[in-house]
Amino acid sequence: MDVITAAIGSVSVGRANGRRIAEAGPYGLRLPASRLIGFHVLLSGEGWLITAADPPVPLRAGDVVFVAAGAEHGIARVPCTLAGLPPIVLGEVPPPPAPVDFEFLCGTYPLPDGRVPAVLRNLPDVAAFTPDYDRHPHLRSVVDMLSADYARPEPGSGAARAALIDLMIVHILRHLQDRWPLSDEPGIAKALSAVHEQPARPWTVQQLSALAGLSRSAFTRHFRSVTGSAPMTYVTDWRLASGARLLRETSEPLATVARRVGYATPFAFATAFRRKYGVPPGRYRR
Repeated sequence: MDVITAAIGSVSVGRANGRRIAEAGPYGLRLPASRLIGFHVLLSGEGWLITAADPPVPLRAGDVVFVAAGAEHGIARVPCTLAGLPPIVLGEVPPPPAPVDFEFLCGTYPLPDGRVPAVLRNLPDVAAFTPDYDRHPHLRSVVDMLSADYARPEPGSGAARAALIDLMIVHILRHLQDRWPLSDEPGIAKALSAVHEQPARPWTVQQLSALAGLSRSAFTRHFRSVTGSAPMTYVTDWRLASGARLLRETSEPLATVARRVGYATPFAFATAFRRKYGVPPGRYRR
């Protein structure tokens, strides 16, 4: 498993959500800080990305904004400050009259535990870029399909939308990795891949450090610098995240889910799951 696949796996625990937003007012809108990871794609018009830390960044149709840490930001018609933008109004709202100044897609996932996934911590909180759609025509196809799904929801749209949001994030991370490597530690990436592919294996720090080609102390130090967690804490978190995905995406019995992610009994899994997510597995699945 590569690092981008690991990143997708780490954010796909919650339910994907999104919307298509058209803005016709003279200002724009502000998105508050939230426990979400996601993106915007400008479909038409021109605008500006507004953040608290950096100068306004111009946006044009086709540009992508990736939000890795749920930071407050805004999409504006003209350069301004965050304080000068009205907050976004969520819920069902009537579309603004045409013509609109700009229109964009949003796609989000909840941040696991409200924290940025370890493999994304090298990225800035908010990043904007212009994709090369000629070199990456599949990205244009995903944008078109997602836009059509938001405009005309049909039976099965929930499942299709989640898959398309996953694909969008894959393509976005491929673009961003050239500028901000998700991990510059090949040995650590190898150990992470092993954990992600075999969560049920009874891993030890010694086994993982051997895979990484490092001494135990060096491995622990480098692992923490890359992921922000101690090795065995990360293993436990990944097992529970994998269990959460199985609960959401399959109808497998709890005992089977527990066994597939490395727990000897459903009780042990349920206890650890509730400690991490705040609800028992059965309620999470419902």
